[in-house]
Amino acid sequence: MAHLARRLFTTTTHRRASAAEASEEIFKRFGNGKPVSIRKQILDANQLQLLSITLNRTPTSNNPPPEGTPVPPGYHLAYFTPSIIESELGLDGTDRTVNPLSPYTRRMWAGGELTWAQDANELLRVGQEVRETTKLLSAEPKKLKSGGEMLVVGVEKTFENDRGIALVDKRNWVFQKEITLENPSALPAKPGEKALPSGHHTRDFCQSDVTLFRFSALTFNGHKIHFSPEWCREVEGHRTCVVHGPLNLINMLDFWRDTAKGGSSEAAPKSIAYRAISPLYMGEPYRILLAQGGQGSGSSEWNADIWDSFGKQSMKGTIKE
Repeated sequence: MAHLARRLFTTTTHRRASAAEASEEIFKRFGNGKPVSIRKQILDANQLQLLSITLNRTPTSNNPPPEGTPVPPGYHLAYFTPSIIESELGLDGTDRTVNPLSPYTRRMWAGGELTWAQDANELLRVGQEVRETTKLLSAEPKKLKSGGEMLVVGVEKTFENDRGIALVDKRNWVFQKEITLENPSALPAKPGEKALPSGHHTRDFCQSDVTLFRFSALTFNGHKIHFSPEWCREVEGHRTCVVHGPLNLINMLDFWRDTAKGGSSEAAPKSIAYRAISPLYMGEPYRILLAQGGQGSGSSEWNADIWDSFGKQSMKGTIKE
């Protein structure tokens, strides 16, 4: 156990920045409209097929989708994955490309907004060469309820094919203080189970360790909270592995596509705005509720809410057609 602690908690001893200092520094480094990165990639059929199989959206097959097949909403997350060697990852296995100064290196995906082009000719499709441009939009220091500090960092990724910008993906990341021997997270008691809420459109999930492993592999995500129960319980204070926020984002979009558009492979909403509220865990049931019509918005808006089996809302989203 002592060996595990040394390995998990090794860190530097230089002076650590305040949240305000870290916010100012990261904006100087990446802000002012300068791209953090520009990458080009061919959207290959194999990656789309493997993600579809992971999501149980397509049967077992050795035949990948043909060139020109639309990439369904959210499935772009299987492309432009982090190309970083292991020694450059964070202590928790996360990509540190857009990280603030230490100690604000404990990253969590908090939410965001995706906007799609509405011309079918502009959709992302298998076989296209696509350019991804990443920019830093914002970096703000925030106070935690406990009195501690954190940063909220906003990033924008645009995906452009030969027809123009097909997708704009804005993400908000929360950066909290890294785990050390001085501030390990306690493992809270498991709450009592409750009945899942009912609704007109519902879809139930219970993610397995295999699904979480496959999704991590396809998105080249080394974040240990998704595949290491040891790290989750002994370091981060989670009772087991955490379901990926982006996985549930895709599940919400698939549910909308099946319900509102009959599962059409050409269907993409105008946008989805979403926010993560509390974690979901491997092996625990949860449910997506989908309801048409936001307040004053008519039939062009859908609300997608995810609830766990303990009475807590995990994620909420608003889809606009």
